[in-house]
Amino acid sequence: MTTKCPGQDFRNLRVSLHKCPNCGAEVEIFSDETRAKCQKCGERVYKEQVPSCIDWCAAARQCLGEERWQELKGGNEPQPQETKADGGAR
Repeated sequence: MTTKCPGQDFRNLRVSLHKCPNCGAEVEIFSDETRAKCQKCGERVYKEQVPSCIDWCAAARQCLGEERWQELKGGNEPQPQETKADGGAR
């Protein structure tokens, strides 16, 4: 079992550009951040949504386990129940 999340490795960080709502300058926000300060005007710039490691981390599936990862990603939909020939559920 891992004692440290592999996603905390700074070599795996990603950057995205966001427009400052005050002055229009481009602001870099890294994948482990929720906000950054605009270098031009000092305004705080926020990501559209709070990041989750399951959205950006390549190791999220490994950390969470397949079942939990599927549940959080929304891909774990309930399977239809099989029915007996007489119409009753098994």
